[in-house]
Amino acid sequence: MKCILRTDGGARGNPGPAGIGAVIESETGEVLETVSKYLGVKTNNQAEYQAVIEGLRKCKELGATAVHVYADSELLVNQANGDYKVKNDGLKTLFQEMKNIESHIGAVRYEHVRREKNLAADKLANEAMDLGGGA
Repeated sequence: MKCILRTDGGARGNPGPAGIGAVIESETGEVLETVSKYLGVKTNNQAEYQAVIEGLRKCKELGATAVHVYADSELLVNQANGDYKVKNDGLKTLFQEMKNIESHIGAVRYEHVRREKNLAADKLANEAMDLGGGA
């Protein structure tokens, strides 16, 4: 089964109160699952990675064998695709965790999208930050 994963993570302040959002869809666009989670104090980039990690975990649970990830973080997408090295120690662990989950799924592809094309995931991340007191 192929899944489409739309993710967003954010922090109000950097670092600051952080949240993630993820929307998992079938190939036909049917929403299979959503994730909205408050993370505590994190950086924007840590939140972006955590959103992908949580989303990939859900895809794996659903039995996905291929995932197309859409994220509005250029840094994450370029690092995930091997175009940029992961230099930040705080992100290296998250990067390895993400790659480990990928290895249990199979084919995972990353694509950068503009924030306007990622509104559902953005909304879930903001709701998580609101609930966590990051207003």
